[in-house]
Amino acid sequence: MNTELETIKCLIIGSGPAGYTAAIYAARADLKPVMYQGLQPGGQLTITNDVENFPGYPDGVMGPAMMQDLQKQAERFGTDVRWGYVSSVDFSSQPYKVTIDENKTVLAETVIISTGASAKWLGLPSEERLNGFGVSACAVCDGFFYRGQDVAIVGGGDTAAEEATYLAKLCRKVYMIVRRDELRASKAMQHRVLNTPNLEVLWDTETVEIQGEKAVESALVRNLKTGEERTLDITGFFVAIGHTPNSGIFKGFIDMDENGYIKTKPGTTQTNLPGVFACGDVQDHVYRQAVTAAGTGCMAALEAERWLAAKETPVEV
Repeated sequence: MNTELETIKCLIIGSGPAGYTAAIYAARADLKPVMYQGLQPGGQLTITNDVENFPGYPDGVMGPAMMQDLQKQAERFGTDVRWGYVSSVDFSSQPYKVTIDENKTVLAETVIISTGASAKWLGLPSEERLNGFGVSACAVCDGFFYRGQDVAIVGGGDTAAEEATYLAKLCRKVYMIVRRDELRASKAMQHRVLNTPNLEVLWDTETVEIQGEKAVESALVRNLKTGEERTLDITGFFVAIGHTPNSGIFKGFIDMDENGYIKTKPGTTQTNLPGVFACGDVQDHVYRQAVTAAGTGCMAALEAERWLAAKETPVEV
């Protein structure tokens, strides 16, 4: 029986805009990249209906269709795109050991981590049912569709405050649903929120249910101190309570910040390990856009190519 492990020159973990862009560049550089798509092939964009802010699509594009385009482009240049998820890694020595689906191990000379981040949700059945039909976790991505309408946003941190004021520029009315009696956002962001005339903060409030058959029509909220319930007539419901980077399997090997985002050297996608690069939302807690993820995917592939070339070129004495 042949027990020899498969050795991969460039392994890409994850298949969002960052991963596919890395794959396109790596394949064109003849790195023969292998991509494992992960538990959500295509990443967060597969649950996004309309993408109107990615260059090259003047009429907009459906999120899943855009990811299929990226996959076809990566495969056109020779990327080996595979079903499966990385269940564990051993980065203690090179080549790096990566276990797929808990039963297959491969060896990788370079690894590009593009596992993304997952939005935190409230956990309401109606929220899940209407996701993509008025419920969104990205105001910058989807706020444009609610111009002149009334919307609500949940959260009290900097991201929620920033997205609430962004929505207020587009929408007629914005309700900001905050569980506590104060915002966690910075003082500057609090000042912006409280001084935006069409933005109403609902303090000590939780969401009971998002209502609507095929799209968001209203939201039922409850005051936690008084128990009083109120219906908000809205067409958009935004959740801004944070994201969780999908980096758990790399803990103990890769340096991360306190929230689990992978640390990269400034101006690069290099991690603390030689030959391991991170791109997209797993290392970006600031922008979290498809186009910025794609940019860092390009960077990761170029850096992987250069790293391999330097390793393979003998040093002249």
